[in-house]
Amino acid sequence: MARARLGLSTMLVYLAVAALFVPFAAAQSSLSIDAVTDFRTDNATDTDTNAAVTAALPAVESVHGADKPRPNIVFILADDLGFTDIAPYGSEVNTPSLSALAASGVRFTNYHTAANCAPARAMLLTGVNNHLAGVPNIPEMLPPEQRLQANYQGVLGDDVVTVATLLEDAGYHTYMAGKWHLGMEPDKRPSRRGFGRTVAMMDSGADNWEQRPYLPLYEQANWFADGERMTLPEDFYSSQFLIDKTIEFIGENHGDGQPFFAYVPFMAVHMPVQAPQEYTDRYAGVYDAGWHALREQRLQRAVALGIVPPATAMTEMATTRDWDALDAQRQRYEAKRMAVYAGMIEAMDFHIGRLVDYLKLTGQYENTIFIFTSDNGSEASGPDNPQAWPTRLAPALLGYHLDYERLGLEGSYNTISPSFASASASPLSFFKFYAGEGGMRVPLIIAGDRLPRRNALDTAFTWATDITPTILSLAGVTQPGSRYAGRPVQPITGYDLVPLLAGDVERVRSDDDAVGYELTGHAVLFQGDYKLVVNQPPLGDGEWKLFNIVTDPGETVDLAAAQPERFQRMLLRYELFQQENSVLPMPQGYTQMRQLLLNTLHTRYRNDLLVLLLSLLVLSPFYVAYRMRRKVAA
Repeated sequence: MARARLGLSTMLVYLAVAALFVPFAAAQSSLSIDAVTDFRTDNATDTDTNAAVTAALPAVESVHGADKPRPNIVFILADDLGFTDIAPYGSEVNTPSLSALAASGVRFTNYHTAANCAPARAMLLTGVNNHLAGVPNIPEMLPPEQRLQANYQGVLGDDVVTVATLLEDAGYHTYMAGKWHLGMEPDKRPSRRGFGRTVAMMDSGADNWEQRPYLPLYEQANWFADGERMTLPEDFYSSQFLIDKTIEFIGENHGDGQPFFAYVPFMAVHMPVQAPQEYTDRYAGVYDAGWHALREQRLQRAVALGIVPPATAMTEMATTRDWDALDAQRQRYEAKRMAVYAGMIEAMDFHIGRLVDYLKLTGQYENTIFIFTSDNGSEASGPDNPQAWPTRLAPALLGYHLDYERLGLEGSYNTISPSFASASASPLSFFKFYAGEGGMRVPLIIAGDRLPRRNALDTAFTWATDITPTILSLAGVTQPGSRYAGRPVQPITGYDLVPLLAGDVERVRSDDDAVGYELTGHAVLFQGDYKLVVNQPPLGDGEWKLFNIVTDPGETVDLAAAQPERFQRMLLRYELFQQENSVLPMPQGYTQMRQLLLNTLHTRYRNDLLVLLLSLLVLSPFYVAYRMRRKVAA
């Protein structure tokens, strides 16, 4: 398998280009501190946990029955999937497998997650807020000042226990096939964190067609099988390969009487956005009307499906360009970018369907519960115009092309633009890396023949840390307290959603329960129907705002002035969240792109800073001229 190999000069030029020509991606994506957490007024005790488990037992029995075998559980995680990117949530993308799962279970319309990758995965797999789990940010973006703190390492801490470990210890087979991004050292790999069989992409992402990195940050695409480096097959396509391995793992133990837990974190639809031609072709012409039309169409479908209220209003992001101002050639190219994106989603859905068909064929489907969600909202870091020479240069230095005819195929570096990313998150505001709803509210489907509610919508506020306690409840496994296997561990703070699945309650949180979140100064406190939020520049204004996200999911009406007491009360609760979860301030002048460059230099090219600076000086006049042309064109 070919690997992309970068010379030093190539790397330096790429880094210079990245620093200069991705101002939009650096500003809006801000790959940074994902400090996401649940918190209650008092820390949960072992007694509190046991009482909660006992109270949930009737609901557990109503879901799968005391006399039935323990269910298999399949946890499917998409990457960077927007709120309305699948058909059950209002998308035009054909996703029959996910639509069938939605019809056999519950769609959650008010589910939230971190606005970035690794912190979300830490919460999803442990039920512990990501600050306490050791992953306040992806390691690639952590500043050295923060790394002085034990909980600021960007990898899964030793004082948290994964849901896979708990299930394996309770007699489950445990499998993982997909993206890990929670630590690559031997003791951090999934094979050492509870998964019996694994094939794992260890980085933030990689190519979907071959074993090559998608960023110069990585020397190679780091794939591991059962804890050891592996080489991908020649016919590799990520979504197909991950389901092939999942089916292989399940088949190895089929018929031995033990249930299984399969974790399938797809690489779709993380950049580079790539799809087989047959799937892209199905969306030829679908996006010719542009992103404004698509955003409105998805809103109307989401309203018709009951995903959002009928009166939902939208704000237009400053990053959304005027579609009609583009020439015909540019519109054609932008529509193709989005067609590949849609094709990648449908390809993922097709392979999910293969797994479902396998479980049906082998008689395991009726005893399987499926959970589907995304790690965060839609990714808006793709350049506005990838065909402009500065943005063409960086992919070219990595050996990628941007040709229209081959867009999305092997060797192509495709992304969607910030404008289509806003349509992907319709009708929400902002996107990945920001604290707006578009970065944090994503689909969540929990389905299976054993669930009593069919084709149901649930509007209760739910959070990423709720997934682990829900899985444990479904499996009949008791949550650990403050100690597990003879050592202290962080207790689970998420809530069991089984009472919602059983239809026994309308909410699992009271109006007093709060969930805090922080990301490079972007910050949130959820409480009841309300959300206190601040988004920092350049897209935000740095001011705290208050929204009712049940009636106003588009975050269009700031209630801070109309409800000053609630506003002040929630500000105080946010300060308490910061203290209880050891949230660190960001260093002066921190930006994610700058930190990415510095960390890359430190780990790979620490002796060549002078060469990089010279490259920046050489290229800066071209950048200034490019920006001036942009202003004139606008």
